[in-house]
Amino acid sequence: MIQSRDVAAEMLSRIRRVTIILNPEAGRGAARHERENLESMFARAIRNLHDLVSWTVVETTGPGSATILAREAARNGVQIVVAAGGDGTINEVVNGLVGTDVKLGIVPLGTGNDFARTIGCGLTIKEAVLSIFYGDPIRVDLGKLNDRYFINVAGCGFDSEVAHRVNSSNSRLRGRAAYIAAVYHSLKDFAPVNMELTLDSERHEMNGMLCAVANARHYGGGMMIAPEALLNDGLFDVCVVCAGKWEFLKSFPRVFKGTHISHPDVHILQASHVTVRTDRPVPVMLDGEILGETPAEFSLVPEAISVLGPERERDSTGEEFGYIAPKR
Repeated sequence: MIQSRDVAAEMLSRIRRVTIILNPEAGRGAARHERENLESMFARAIRNLHDLVSWTVVETTGPGSATILAREAARNGVQIVVAAGGDGTINEVVNGLVGTDVKLGIVPLGTGNDFARTIGCGLTIKEAVLSIFYGDPIRVDLGKLNDRYFINVAGCGFDSEVAHRVNSSNSRLRGRAAYIAAVYHSLKDFAPVNMELTLDSERHEMNGMLCAVANARHYGGGMMIAPEALLNDGLFDVCVVCAGKWEFLKSFPRVFKGTHISHPDVHILQASHVTVRTDRPVPVMLDGEILGETPAEFSLVPEAISVLGPERERDSTGEEFGYIAPKR
């Protein structure tokens, strides 16, 4: 731990300003009650660094405001912008920071917190805050749909229907339980869809439940949809599930351990450019939020943003979490 903090202190010597963008609506509104805890943890983490770091917390005011706040922070010379919320909040902040040198920190306060699982920054406020100051910056790929970037997973089909149900539900369920409930409620109304996929120059025709275009490993509250995906390998891992709904239901629990990829109806393909066409329009999800419908064309932007990962001692290579760690 001493070595890690010495290295981090060297990095901190060049840091002057940090902005924390808190989404009070994240986690079905639970995030609004975490501000005091977040500020306390942040103050403790920098108690010996007050002369090096100035920081502020700003709250979002509705959809899209996190992007505006992140863009303003970058223009004002902030070195680190922290997304304190769920995967949707991270997505908005990413869209405000892309093209800048500002580093992204993450405090997971959402329903699923799937990108935090993959990057390994920790799922508690304490772990996440320590990662902001004592973690390595990782250059991470981004996906792009039209003019919108995503950092985690895009979904077309059943998974996007589930995401829509989770986002619009009034249930108190959070995390994995919220997504499992939405899966079972969505199954009765969803029918498999005919898909035409173009992966780089290779064309595939399939009939199935979903097509997930994954930059990261997890979505849906811990479902390991693409267990071998790496955040900075320059490729999407595309998971296509061709099972019918009842076979899908029977095999569904395997997705939480990533063992679904051995099922004969599950196909994992890789590409840097993916086009999805379907025989009927289906919603398209980016990082847990519905943003359009098929047809959809996804492109990968290599190493487009820096994200602060876990404290150094927690993993030596990064591959445990889903990225290639910086050389030391």
